[in-house]
Amino acid sequence: MKAIVIDRFGGPDELHEVQLPDPRPEPGQVRVRVEAIGVNPIDGKVRSGAMASPDATFPIVFGAEAAGVVDELGEGVTDVARGDRVVGFAVGGAYAELAILDTYAAVPDSLDLTAAVSLPVAGETARRVLRLLGLKPGETLLVHGASGAVGEVVTQLALAAGASVVGTASAANQERVAALGATPTTYGEGWLERVRALAPHGVDAVLDTSGAGVLDDSVKLLGNADRLVTIADPTAFAKGITFSSGGERSATDLAQLVRQRASGEITTTVSRVLPLVQAATAQELSDSGRAGGKLVLVP
Repeated sequence: MKAIVIDRFGGPDELHEVQLPDPRPEPGQVRVRVEAIGVNPIDGKVRSGAMASPDATFPIVFGAEAAGVVDELGEGVTDVARGDRVVGFAVGGAYAELAILDTYAAVPDSLDLTAAVSLPVAGETARRVLRLLGLKPGETLLVHGASGAVGEVVTQLALAAGASVVGTASAANQERVAALGATPTTYGEGWLERVRALAPHGVDAVLDTSGAGVLDDSVKLLGNADRLVTIADPTAFAKGITFSSGGERSATDLAQLVRQRASGEITTTVSRVLPLVQAATAQELSDSGRAGGKLVLVP
């Protein structure tokens, strides 16, 4: 199969196409002929070497999530069949023509696979951080980066749970954040004063999806770091602030998100769809922090 890999850590230009043996599913897994691949910030961090596993071996195939058509079943798989459309978490990478999924959900014909692939990582992350924050109905959550792939889903799940949300985003994305049901404001200098004006009774919890150096002022806003979580700023470790990365993958939760996305109960924004051979361009956009939504690759 064709795949996009790196043979050493570095910039996006290290990504290149190779031929690899076709992967085979193990028990409980399925193999899909890939039709959509989600690009995530972690891809660039691993590529650069900043967050690579010490056990990493080359070549590295990127991609934590993929959607496609099942073409081979692992032993014991009975919930889907060959020819079914599914989306899920990839084992061993997804920047390729074929991918192995170990946690997956069926995708109805009414939902495009490029939209479906925006759900696994963002959905798992959103549910995880909301559990960490212990958000309750009637409370106010500040989401730094509410227009991003994770920020969008967090905002909608928090609102559905009865909370209020203030979301920061670029000037160009203010209307999109407002359309989610949140109170939008711009990020950058002066954000703390703007949020205080919009939430005069204070905020109860803060999620940072941006990694834009907002942690210190977020502590000032809350009064402490007890209900502050970041998924993007590694300085959190030195500051005693919760950094959340990775969690338990649930096929049940993913199936629910797929149903909600298909029914329009929640929405996600695919900002750009690029051919797999342009993976370097996609990662460069992701690295910039200005993707404006989900970046998707298609073989």
